Amino acid sequence: MMQRAWVMIWPPFLLLCLSLAAWESIVHAFDIPAYLVPAPSVIAKTFFDNSELLLRASMWTAFAAIGGLLVSALVGVLVGTIIASSTFLYRGAYPIATLLQMVPLVAIAPLLVIWFGYGVKTSLASAAIVSLFPVIANTVDGLRGTNRQWIELFDLYKIRGWTRWRKLLLPAATPNIVTGLKIAAGLAVIGAIVGEFVGGFIGDQSPLGSVIMSSLRQARTDLVFAAIGLGAIVGFILFGLVTVIGHLALGRWHASAASND
Repeated sequence: MMQRAWVMIWPPFLLLCLSLAAWESIVHAFDIPAYLVPAPSVIAKTFFDNSELLLRASMWTAFAAIGGLLVSALVGVLVGTIIASSTFLYRGAYPIATLLQMVPLVAIAPLLVIWFGYGVKTSLASAAIVSLFPVIANTVDGLRGTNRQWIELFDLYKIRGWTRWRKLLLPAATPNIVTGLKIAAGLAVIGAIVGEFVGGFIGDQSPLGSVIMSSLRQARTDLVFAAIGLGAIVGFILFGLVTVIGHLALGRWHASAASND
């Protein structure tokens, strides 16, 4: 198990180290000013000097991203189930749902401030909106792609409604739903930070988006890079959590599929 994990970890870790070394070398070789592109060593020093501020900001951004992802998961599966339940809704409501993906989040973010006020509620709502469509789309595709033989078997025994959804449709759609949640995990962090750009504030509860905007005004490019790096780490951790949960869910799906066969 440990050997397999190491085989998966070391290639990206090595590439990351080489990329950081090349970045450091290029900055020093071409004498690039720190206010344009700071070296990784400068960013690391900035992080340690401002670790309390950055880690606290990361916690608030992670809270908004996780909250938005949970909302999009619940609402997405529910809406996807309703859309997939009839051909009429699939043809009528599904195209409308795609508007969630087409409307620029930056354009509607100021409206979220009006509706939810400044603070974490706006960034949570922003994260939920931007991560909702992948869950809906993959839920619909998974439910409508259920094996016809299994559906006919359930029809034969007159199993419908909640029991059919819980015993057949949801397990069959699990692989698609997990894929949608993986996509939504990264989008949730992006949505949270965009919401923080317009709805965040400076103080004890300032998130990463607010730190980035405040640092830009002060020409603290090193602090901007440190905050962006932490945002990427938050997204990576969230994606990893969804992957692990999805792996467990897919294990149950395979067991369910084997029992049905």
